[in-house]
This record gives sequence, C-alpha cells and structure tokens, in this order.
Amino acid sequence: MSLDYLGNPIDTTDPITRQGLDDFIGGFLGYHPRAEGILAAADANPDSALANAFAGLLLMFIESPEGPTLAEKYRQRASAVNTSHPRAQLYLALLEAWIDDDLDQVLHLSEQALDRFPRDLLAAKLNQYLEFNQGNWPALLRIGLKATAAAPDIAHSHGLLAFAYEQCHLLEEAEASALEALRLQPSEPWAQHALAHVLLTQGRIEEGTAFLESVTLHWDGLNSFMYTHNWWHLALFYLARGKHQQVLEIYDRHVWGILPEYSQDQVGAVSLLTRLELAGIDVGERWQALAPYLQRRVADTVQPFLSVQYLYGLARAGKPEAQGLLAALQCYSVNARPVWSEVTLPLARGLLAHAHGDAQGALEHLAIALPRLNEIGGSHAQRDLFAQVELDARLQAGDWLTAQQTLELRRRYDRWDVPTNRSLVRVYKALGLPEQADKARKRISRFT
Repeated sequence: MSLDYLGNPIDTTDPITRQGLDDFIGGFLGYHPRAEGILAAADANPDSALANAFAGLLLMFIESPEGPTLAEKYRQRASAVNTSHPRAQLYLALLEAWIDDDLDQVLHLSEQALDRFPRDLLAAKLNQYLEFNQGNWPALLRIGLKATAAAPDIAHSHGLLAFAYEQCHLLEEAEASALEALRLQPSEPWAQHALAHVLLTQGRIEEGTAFLESVTLHWDGLNSFMYTHNWWHLALFYLARGKHQQVLEIYDRHVWGILPEYSQDQVGAVSLLTRLELAGIDVGERWQALAPYLQRRVADTVQPFLSVQYLYGLARAGKPEAQGLLAALQCYSVNARPVWSEVTLPLARGLLAHAHGDAQGALEHLAIALPRLNEIGGSHAQRDLFAQVELDARLQAGDWLTAQQTLELRRRYDRWDVPTNRSLVRVYKALGLPEQADKARKRISRFT
C-alpha cells in the first residue's frame, strides 16, 4: 500500500503525485507555500482522486466567494475517477459538502477521517479550522488531543493542541504543548504562534517580545498568512510598551503588502491599523493604500469575522463600499445561520458607527454583539479588537465610570500596558482623581 509521509494511505504510486500529496499535507500543516503544488500535481494526474480532492480543498481555503467555483473543477475530476479508495472517497465527499456549504457534514467527515486514519493531521487541521471559525473551542481541544495521541512524534500535532488549549483558557497546558512542539521542531510556526498567545494573555510582554524576536528567522519562506500573522503578534507586544515606530515599521515591512489580495493579510492590516489609531497614533495614508483591496470585498459574506473587518476598513478609508457591504450582510443574513443576524449585523453596525464618529450608536449596537462575539470566530487576541473599539466609544461618549472599570480590569493582566495607562490618565482627570492620573502617567514614563 502506498502511504503519505505521515503513514496514511494514498491512491497513487506515481512518485511525482506522491510528492505533491506530501508537499500539500506538510505545507498545509507548516504554513509553507509548497502546499500550492497540489494544483499542478492534480492537473498532471487526473486519475488520483485524492490529489484532485486536495486541490479542491486548497481552493476552498482562499476564503473568497470564488472558492467553490474554482474548487468545482477538481471536484468533478475527482468524482470522475470512480474510486474505491477509502481515504480518497472520504475527502471527495468532504469537498462536495464544503462546496455545498454543508459545514456540519464537513466537520463530521473530517473527524471521521481522523478516527479512521489517526495520523491524518490534515483532517485534524481542517476540522480545527472550521470549528475555530464558529468559536467551538472545546472541539479544537478534542481534535488536538486525538492528533497528539496518534502522532506524538510530529511537532505539528502539539502545535494544534497548544492553540486549542490556549483558546480554552488552559494556559499552562497550552504553554507545555507549545514547548513540546518547539522541542521537536524549533521552527514550528503554529506552536510559536500559540506561545505568543499565552505570553500576551498573561501579560508577559518582555518575555513574549524576546521570544518572538528570537524566532523571526524562521518566518521567511512561510506563506503570507503565517508570516504576516506572527509579525502581527510581535507588533502587539511592541504596542503594549509604546514602541509605536517599531509597530509602524512592522506594518509596512511585514504585515501589509506581502499578499494584499488575501483575506487574512487584509484583516491583519485592518486590525493593526485600528489598534494603532486607538492608541492615538497617526497612521497617515495607510487606510487609503489598503482600501482598493477591501473595495473588492463589497459582496463578501464568506465569514462574519472577516466581513466586519473589511467593512470597518472601508469606513475608515471613507469608501462608500462600507455601506454596500453592510447591505450585503443584511441581505445574506435573512437565510443564513442566526449568528449573521444576531451577532454579525449588530457588530457591523456598531463598527460602522464608530468609524463615523458616532460613539452612542456604536455603544448601542456593540452592546448586542459583544456578549456573543465568540460565535463569529477569530481568536481571543483578534476579537479583543472589538472590545477595544467599544472602550474607545465609551471614552468618546464620556462614560468615565464604565471606562475606569474596564481599563483597570485590563490592567490586571498587564499593569504597564501603555495604551491602557494613557486612557487611564484621561479618565482619572475627568473623574477628579489627580493622584491616580499621576500614577498612570508615571507608569507610562517607564517606557516612553
């Protein structure tokens, strides 16, 4: 029986196709561009249903409305093989379900694949990706535990588990799993990423900065998402200590412009520009440079977490497509899952109001969305953006009482956070508490 490099059965003995399959699996797990070679491998071997199913899956991951149309070519080719190979059959059925937007079936089939082929880390990663997009963190953990039980020798499995633990707020376990992955493979990017989450959440800013700075040498050669996203994480550590020039340099050199057409690069840019502005930093013409790519998203309803950030970026750039995207979200939500109408729409309206300087309107809509924000996907660190927007709206509205409570709670995990302390100076002055304002000002002076 022919096997992939993880020991899972494949439907070809052709060495070129086999290399394409291994490159896809290893590249997908390790965030390397070599995963894209599956397209050429599938085109060269129409008799491999597995290669063509994988090629279709790759195109579904572009997170674009065009994804299902592009993937259909490979679905048809895989289906024409009429294969009896059990793993190829599973992945063909999975691709068909995803093209049909039957995500429950995709999740069922991917976990079935993992149960039948326990070292199929591709199935584990795919399942985690979809559960992540709907905020089902315990499901990530269940899958991560299965993956490491079957493949304890593979660093990627521990990286999957580390991130699952972190999203379940099991931070000690997350750190241990990340360190095990990095012991096996120091360059494992998802484990580096998971550890960055842990260190940020625990307010270990200096430690997190030093760690990420020490592993940047591993990021060259990664795909644009992992490259830009790990740099994005380092930018958050710099921002916490008021290193604004370094954050702007990271944005210009490592976050924006790597693959500007890609969804994740776009929302990473939106998120970092927003955080800079909330910290009082002038971002110049950067919104305008981003806008042409966001304008193409005016009808994009692929994922709620992505759509609301496209909308905010368009609004900050002053583009009318922001209203057009809101209209598209309203239309789509009529027949979509409840999360679109009950969480995504009020979040979108709140962000749009904030972008237009309407603090009260922002607070009204965000109050509906924030308690259920988990349901739209995105990590805790990513979704914190929306909490920061809500806090800024309170500052604009002069709601000093709630702002004081929120800011001091935020300071509990990082007492020296520069943006938090800057806001506290303003709040305590407004509340007639000059001593507390002076203490916050002195905390800032340690780093600026």
